[in-house]
Amino acid sequence: MTTQLELLSEHGCFGGVQRFYKHDSREIGLPMRFSVFLPQQASHGPVPAVMYLAGLNCNEETFMAKAGAQRLAAELGLALIAPDTSPRGANVAGEANSWDFGVGAGFYLDAKQAPWSQNWRMERYITAELLPLITGALPIDAGRIGIFGHSMGGHGALTLALRHPGLFKSLSAFAPICAPSQCPWGRKAFGGYLGNDASGWAAHDATALMNQLRHAPYPGGIRIDQGLADKFLAEQLYPELFESACAQAGQPLELHRHAGYDHGYYFVASFMAEHLHHHARQLGAVTA
Repeated sequence: MTTQLELLSEHGCFGGVQRFYKHDSREIGLPMRFSVFLPQQASHGPVPAVMYLAGLNCNEETFMAKAGAQRLAAELGLALIAPDTSPRGANVAGEANSWDFGVGAGFYLDAKQAPWSQNWRMERYITAELLPLITGALPIDAGRIGIFGHSMGGHGALTLALRHPGLFKSLSAFAPICAPSQCPWGRKAFGGYLGNDASGWAAHDATALMNQLRHAPYPGGIRIDQGLADKFLAEQLYPELFESACAQAGQPLELHRHAGYDHGYYFVASFMAEHLHHHARQLGAVTA
């Protein structure tokens, strides 16, 4: 398959442009979509960017439409990148039932088991295909890329950043699945994608990855925001386990707990500014 970008739509947005793209993915083996916001500063040369990984039942449009990020990103000179969460159209039995993490939801890893292993290669897609494609075609600085995400995408942001620390220069998350090996969502997804031998799961578990470290991979700090009214907090997310692992590794972590906030995009939008400032500081963004 080729890697030529097809521009699906473009919209003026806070002095910059909001674009939606499609391309044939060699890693996924299917067409994939993603969205990019380019601030006005990108017209003068490459700008830093933050990649956002969305959660279950979302796609490349969700973040751009719901998170309210573009206005401040335009001021900070940050590009925003949002890939789709999962392969589409593989015609695998059960693909549409991603709501329970049993199948379908990409989980930002490369599946090892059939039938998922043929197309569910989200880690390779993001790190080895999509980012080089975007930075080669658009005015985005490949040396200044941060990553963040929400829920399943928060899990993806943490694990991809810890597995590829040279690729991502800043890191944050909203209500991430912090210890998927220990929660029902993660165990079901890992069993389906990686197999029932749990010894291989730690490589895709943010808490387990951090527990293996004896130094801070992100000395500038990691930020996590978590709503205390989140119905998934007690049984699925386990931020306290990641907090403990960071303390053991000497990794600076800002874990902000917010009373009254749930798991949805009203929560994400409420603290988006803090996350964008977090990334802008570490990526050396230039304001308008």
